Amino acid sequence: MSDEKNEKIEKDEEIKEEAAETEKEAAGSSEPETEVITEEKPENDEAAKLKEQLMRTMAEYDNYRKRTAKEKTEMMPDITARVVGEFLPVLDSLERAMAAECSDEGYKKGVEMIHTSFLETLEKLGVEKVPTETFDPSMHQAVQQVQSEDHESGQIVNVFQNGYRIGTKVLRFAMVTVAQ
Repeated sequence: MSDEKNEKIEKDEEIKEEAAETEKEAAGSSEPETEVITEEKPENDEAAKLKEQLMRTMAEYDNYRKRTAKEKTEMMPDITARVVGEFLPVLDSLERAMAAECSDEGYKKGVEMIHTSFLETLEKLGVEKVPTETFDPSMHQAVQQVQSEDHESGQIVNVFQNGYRIGTKVLRFAMVTVAQ
């Protein structure tokens, strides 16, 4: 009987050990869950940092895009003015060709058509002639002053070279003779 009692005691101890192990596992299983949570937390922090970095990069790119678009818009009038300024001598040559005597009417008409087309193109670009009624030093260059009974003082008597502007920006000053 003592063998049976010993076996029973051993079984009871095994049951107790198994119960203790089960409790440890139950208690231990909550620890790995906290470890998993603590492991996920750094990943979440890293994901949050990456997300914040991505948002900042996107904002920087958007600001860059807006800034370059603004710079491009601001530069367009200057670029247009520079290019048109290079073509103004060609316009002067066309005007001299139209003023020259020519016996061939077809040739003269062709030059007039080119001149008209050139002026229409400049108009599309926003280029206009500088008005030449009264002298304005911000738009005219006085090359000469003359006494004139027909004109009041400060009026333009003669235009040597037309001036052009885009909006308020003068591309080329008009060269004029001014009455005193």
